[in-house]
Formats: sequence, structure tokens, C-alpha cells
Amino acid sequence: MQLAVLGRLLSVGRAVLAALRGSLGALCWSLAPLSLSLPLSLSLPRWRHSAPQPETEREREDAPPTPTSVNYHFTRQCNYKCGFCFHTAKTSFVLPLEEAKRGLAMLKEAGMEKINFSGGEPFLQDKGEFVGKLVQFCKQELQLPSVSIVSNGSLIRKQWFEKYGEYLDILAISCDSFDEDVNILIGRRQGKKNHVENLHKLRQWCREHAVAFKINSVINRFNVEEDMNEQIKALNPVRWKVFQCLLIEGENTGEDALREAEKFVISDEDFDRFLDRHKDVSCLVPESNQKMRDSYLILDEYMRFLNCRNGRKEPSKSILDVGVEAAIKFSGFDEKMFLRRGGKYVWSKADMKLDW
Repeated sequence: MQLAVLGRLLSVGRAVLAALRGSLGALCWSLAPLSLSLPLSLSLPRWRHSAPQPETEREREDAPPTPTSVNYHFTRQCNYKCGFCFHTAKTSFVLPLEEAKRGLAMLKEAGMEKINFSGGEPFLQDKGEFVGKLVQFCKQELQLPSVSIVSNGSLIRKQWFEKYGEYLDILAISCDSFDEDVNILIGRRQGKKNHVENLHKLRQWCREHAVAFKINSVINRFNVEEDMNEQIKALNPVRWKVFQCLLIEGENTGEDALREAEKFVISDEDFDRFLDRHKDVSCLVPESNQKMRDSYLILDEYMRFLNCRNGRKEPSKSILDVGVEAAIKFSGFDEKMFLRRGGKYVWSKADMKLDW
């Protein structure tokens, strides 16, 4: 009796072992392809590989620059004929308003914080309505910290400030001399309008409409000996940008250029003497040719970045066609020089402590 029971238990045990061997074998075969496809290094968990690896120096160098501050020259047309102009009227093209807005939204998405509208003369297009609508779009829709314009000031009307002034952080007016005869020699005049008198009127409008006032001056052969201390201090701009006259092949020098700026050029020593004469002006921001050439992100009328590293304006493809990241790689932009020259500053009027 006992032997019979033992025999039956042994038979059940053998059946269970056989079933286990079969299941184990099937499991091994099902895992075999997976084990062959995995590298040996993954045979055991290695959790330290899941931590993010630090970015290499090479990867940082290859990364495209951020378009923190962009200068959009949406028109080349101008009512002045400044002899040293390095963005001349080689075309009359202006993007449709909605296309310009699309490009500006792309730049904001890519990291733009400041937009500067320039030309040519930006107030020439639709009597200032075009640039006004862009200013409003950038401040109201895109919520950019800083929106600015560079203009010769001759076409700006008080009504423009009443309509668009609240959306503008900075208005920069180009003024190279406080002597009208010198302005005439340079070409910064139209008709009988006095450029210096108009400058003072614009200064007052900026104060009335809470727009930060800035002055841009190009130092050249005709104004390099001038003393502007008294006039600049009286106008009290937030910044006085002082540029050394710059030659750009195909723009203001060379066979296919519309200007011949060679007669305006001054030496580095001349420029330094002018700066030394005005060293007590607290708002002075000097920019030599070396600082200026590679440290600006310039978009032309087609929204192409312009590379000036070789002394010419060599365009990228339009950001509207290839995107900001692809286009900016060909801009020649020196981001380190941009920061070194003080390209990023307190540029939102909301952050400025100004006596309007």
C-alpha cells in the first residue's frame, strides 16, 4: 500500500519537473533574440548612464547664437543723402506687413528680446504707419521688453506719438553735427528744414509721451574736430551712440556702390581724440569699426541676416524660408563682442528711471 502511494507521488513529481523544464526552455528561446541584439554593456543595469552629460565646449561653439537684439532694416529708401551711409537704396522692396509680423514672431520664438527698426528712413513707408503697426505688434502682441527705432527725424509727426508712442521704448535720432552747414556737407538735410531745431522738437515730444530719447552720431572728417559737450548735455539723451565712419564694399565704397564714403573716413587716432574730448559725457557709448562690424545682427528688407565680416554685406537665406536657426548660422554675428561692447543694457522704458 505504502509502496503504491510512493510510486504515484514519484510519477507526479516527474511530471511536474518535466513541465517546468518545458516552460523554462520556451522562455529561454523567446529571450534569445533579444539577448543577441543587446550590447554586452547593457546586460546589467547601469543607472549612472541615465544622468544628463555636460555639454562639451565643441557643442557650445557649434550652437547658433541667440538673436537677443535684432536690427531690422525693413526699407532701404531714404529722403536724406548722407555721404557715408552704409545701407543705401539699392532696392525699393518692403515686405507685406503680415509677412514682416510673421518673421518677427519667429525671432521672438528664437529668443529675441529687443527689436530695432531702421532703414533707410523707417518713417518714409506709409507716412510712418508701417513702422507704427510693427512697433505696436512687437510690444502688444509679442510682449518684447524693448522696441526701438532709428530715424533721421525729419518725417515724424506729433500725431504719430499720440497713436504709437506708448508702444515705443526708445527713439534714436541721427545727428552728426550741431552746425547746420556741416549737416548740409554730410547730406543730412532735406529742403529748408533745420535738422538741429527739429532734433529739439523731437526731444520734447519724447518727454511728453514717455519715450526714451537717444542720439546716434557718425564721426567723420567733417565733424571730428567739433565739440558737442554742451549740446549733448542739454538734450540729455539716455544714450549717445558715437560711431566711427565705416566703409562697406558695395554700399558706400567700390564700383557698385551708391555712395563714395572714402572722403569721410577718419583714422583710429582721430576717433580716439574725439572720444577723449567728450569723455565727461556720461551717456557716451563709443563704437569703433572693430566693435561695430561683427557685433550687430542685421536683417535686410527680405529678412536675411547680413554678414559684414569680409567688408561686404553677404546675405543669408531669409528666415521666412529656412527659419531663424538655419539663417543665423551665416550671419557672422560675434555674440561675445556684442556683450563686450555693452550691447545688452537697460533697454525697456519700464525699467528706466527717467525724468521724462
